[in-house]
Amino acid sequence: MKNDNNFAIIMAGGIGSRFWPLSNEAKPKQFIDILGTGKTLIQQTFDRLKQVCPEKNILVVTSNNYVTLVKEQLKGISDNNILAEPYRRNTAPCIAYATYKIFLRSKNANIIVAPSDHIIMENDTFKTTLLDGIDFVSNNNMILTLGIIPSRPETGYGYIQMNNDINGYNHIKNVKTFTEKPNQELAEAFIKSGDFLWNSGIFLWNVNTIIKAFKDYLPNLVSLFENGLGYLNTNKESEFISNIYAETHAISIDYGVLEKANNVCVLSSDFGWSDLGTWKSFHELNNKDDYNNVINSDEYKLIDTSNCIINTPKDRKIIVQGLDNYIIAEHNNTILICSRDKENYIKQYAESL
Repeated sequence: MKNDNNFAIIMAGGIGSRFWPLSNEAKPKQFIDILGTGKTLIQQTFDRLKQVCPEKNILVVTSNNYVTLVKEQLKGISDNNILAEPYRRNTAPCIAYATYKIFLRSKNANIIVAPSDHIIMENDTFKTTLLDGIDFVSNNNMILTLGIIPSRPETGYGYIQMNNDINGYNHIKNVKTFTEKPNQELAEAFIKSGDFLWNSGIFLWNVNTIIKAFKDYLPNLVSLFENGLGYLNTNKESEFISNIYAETHAISIDYGVLEKANNVCVLSSDFGWSDLGTWKSFHELNNKDDYNNVINSDEYKLIDTSNCIINTPKDRKIIVQGLDNYIIAEHNNTILICSRDKENYIKQYAESL
């Protein structure tokens, strides 16, 4: 039986603009079955967290615009477990919102925080890792991050530098530094040192630990929520959240809390993780032909074409000749043709439209 004191927060408010045009503001990538598994990314995330948390204890924080999508894709989820944000304010406010909702239900809850749009290939290992993490945070006043053992000098991920061991716990170490998306030379140095892990963006903590951290490092945010706790779980909650979000600044949990706190540690993990944040990661996770192309069309012909991503409606007939290292993507009558070397600019290109 799952522990009623285990809770999870799924963050599902992002647009996923680096995956344009497949992911867009109307229907971001978390609500899409990107890899053709039969389930969308948020459905997969929900199913993984159900392994360690009762369904009634899984909260989804999303944009007002996506509440209907959440209800459609997560059948049976309680309206009280869908937290609608009126404005995008990055991860710290959304985690604070869900944390106080959880605190009103359980004064000693253990909480998992996870993005809605990541890929995890080894679910059993992930479950074991979460249970180990919950055991740790339930007995220690620590903020725990899941760090991924790196397989390459990736410049698109954040890195966590490990420090000394936590006594009595295997694979858990104190955190020395956080580094966001290093250049190639620095990423190679990180891998060579053996002291760095990828930052998965998945966190675990006890509710009292994180509330204290919010009070220490984001007191203005805390005061906004605590001045109106009586409105949460009432018919005045939506109005209250709209009012305080208008006063809230956008700030990430990493910058607002983790990079400042002295009780942050990392659990070294390996469960087939990818943040599926870019077309590059999409290429890595999919099957390739003999020329390193990823293509999902049922009717196609490739001539002198290699290292490409071709993602179009399956019934679209497509011929590609003479391209190397390109992205060709079509969705909802929108077509992207872009060098894979320039995919960091896709968000900028999309916004220009």
